[in-house]
Amino acid sequence: MPAKPSDELARMILGVIALIPRGKVASYGQLAQLAGLPRHARLVGRVLREMDEVSDLPWHRVVSSQGKISVQKLDEQGMNIQASKLLEEGVAVIKGKINLKLYQWNGSIQ
Repeated sequence: MPAKPSDELARMILGVIALIPRGKVASYGQLAQLAGLPRHARLVGRVLREMDEVSDLPWHRVVSSQGKISVQKLDEQGMNIQASKLLEEGVAVIKGKINLKLYQWNGSIQ
């Protein structure tokens, strides 16, 4: 079983996730880079998997480097939860994918 990320590394990653603006997405690798942990995209994924389900952090704004949504959970209507949350923010999700040229966060704090 892989080691659990340290609380400090998790806080660094979660701190960056909290900054992703509404209507934008960021990739796992981009988040790792912005958290000062280049080449640690998998660590970002692990931190997200271990995040409390009732957290108000915008976890749904994190996608793969190809713009693919990564969470496969469905809501009561059978809609993908991540896609649904992104659509509510005006992010177009087509066949489980987001156009990163349009919706990728540039990393700046507004």
